[in-house]
Amino acid sequence: MEINEQEVLQVPENKNNNHKILVSPQPPALRVGHYLPTLIFLGLAVHLVLPQLASVESSLQVIRTMALWAVLLAAVAETTSYIGYGYLINSILAIVNQQLSILKGAGITLAAASMGMLAGGTLGNAAATYSWVRKSGVSAEGSGLAGTLPTIFNNAILTLLAAAGIVHLLLAHELSTIQFYAFLLILSILSFGVATVSWGRNHRARFKTVALGIASSFARLLRRPFTPTSTENSVNRLFTALDILHDGGWQFPALLAAFSIGFDALTLYLFFIAAGHPVGLEVLLIGYGLPLLFGKMAFVVPGGVGVVESTMIALYTGLGVPSSVAVVVVLGYRVFSFWIPTLVGFPIAFYLQRK
Repeated sequence: MEINEQEVLQVPENKNNNHKILVSPQPPALRVGHYLPTLIFLGLAVHLVLPQLASVESSLQVIRTMALWAVLLAAVAETTSYIGYGYLINSILAIVNQQLSILKGAGITLAAASMGMLAGGTLGNAAATYSWVRKSGVSAEGSGLAGTLPTIFNNAILTLLAAAGIVHLLLAHELSTIQFYAFLLILSILSFGVATVSWGRNHRARFKTVALGIASSFARLLRRPFTPTSTENSVNRLFTALDILHDGGWQFPALLAAFSIGFDALTLYLFFIAAGHPVGLEVLLIGYGLPLLFGKMAFVVPGGVGVVESTMIALYTGLGVPSSVAVVVVLGYRVFSFWIPTLVGFPIAFYLQRK
């Protein structure tokens, strides 16, 4: 909670009351509200993953017979995906006539993702990207675009895949009741977010006021200090990015974002090949887009850990993939696409911060 300095000078007798408010414990309802989203997502993950535990022995057999060459190609595909993000950042900077080396862009992507997992999620990722690109000599405008546009492109592509996947599963009657409502909630949140941002672009002052109010409420709920400047800067960078998209020049960066996501999906497909159970493109993409988007919505769980894996396994099993194969493929994919990049990103973040 912030205390305005002028208010303190004018009403000194309220100091004791303010102190009591700061040190008094949160009401039980607020404490429950703080943990409720985490419990909901973890509960859903447990519900989805428990039925797969019986296939552990069969999964070990799948691991023993996996094709090593396909696993190695999966590593190459995931590396290519992250290099693609380096090209993506450089192409975004080219919009404002600036540049950054491809490898440094890829390194910043890895490091920012690791930092976002520790604090702030997508916002933490964007802030870290902005900071490190700015330290590389890029203007504030270019750094803001580099921190904002990749997330917009990635989420837009995943949303399209998720929407197509949900329509297919609904038509095929392959969604359980809990999955149906979970994915419906995700699409509703995304639709509301898109509508809100579209409205805010034409009512910027009011949007910023609402954003500051929401951020302040979250800070009080989490008992953390609130810095209005940080929220204002994030909103300003968002609108700058939207203005760039509106003016054109976004097609090539969007194509590069699709390129990186495509190679990430190829990593997953190569694990299916390695496990001796190749799947069609339709099945691959249905089981790919929905869980990753679900993990992004589960912002209370760092990196969507557990949520992505359990949802992906449940979907592929429902689409006809043997559970033993689904467990091995999904966990192998997540090791290559999430855990290894996260571990690699931490020392890169340390280097970039010290530089």
